[in-house]
Amino acid sequence: MGKNVLITGSSRGIGKETALYLAKNGFDIVLHCNSNIQKARETEEEVKSCGVNTRILQFDVKDRKQCFDIISKDIEENGVYFGVVLNAGIARDNVFPVMDEDEWDDVIDTNLGGFYNVLKPVVMPMIEKRVKGRIVTMSSISGLAGNRGQVNYSASKAGIIGATKALSLELAKRGITVNCVAPGIIETDMIKDVPVEEVKKMIPMKRTGKAKEVASLVNYLFSEDASYITGQVISVNGGLYL
Repeated sequence: MGKNVLITGSSRGIGKETALYLAKNGFDIVLHCNSNIQKARETEEEVKSCGVNTRILQFDVKDRKQCFDIISKDIEENGVYFGVVLNAGIARDNVFPVMDEDEWDDVIDTNLGGFYNVLKPVVMPMIEKRVKGRIVTMSSISGLAGNRGQVNYSASKAGIIGATKALSLELAKRGITVNCVAPGIIETDMIKDVPVEEVKKMIPMKRTGKAKEVASLVNYLFSEDASYITGQVISVNGGLYL
């Protein structure tokens, strides 16, 4: 049996590519979805074809009790996780003067609240079992540089960076690394409404990134070679805003 890794938001996009990348390197994958169980099942079949064990957990990352109950039950039944990839997130873009409270709350509660809700039931079991594991969070170029129409999203992703750095200090002596990946413009559903051709002109590499290019970095951070890297924010953005 391989090492269990929970990847939130892993039915599609970066989460799915990360699941497949880690599976190909021998990790057992705990997939997660909120509502699209059919997509998660399709991903599950692809992960299984890599020759590892996999299962699906379904919960809303902004629902604290649901996260605790489902994750704790899974750990009790299947063992402590070696690591977690906090990938689930949403965007509800609007300019701040007309942004309503639901647009603010949903993004903060999902993206930043999910950090606490998912990791709280995971970390203590890792410590108790002396697992020298890995935690990787997903921020964004918007969390580093800000972006028009994304005050809520930028706030949530900047918060993840701060939380990641602080948690890395707390867990370093336990041998658990905590790092953050900050993608730029990546080819996923998240950019379906972005004027991609215009954005490409701003990117020094003149192209968008691929989900696999983000997944490969996460895979490296999960490797033994990365065991002395913690508290870092690593961008995958083609040079945009650097």
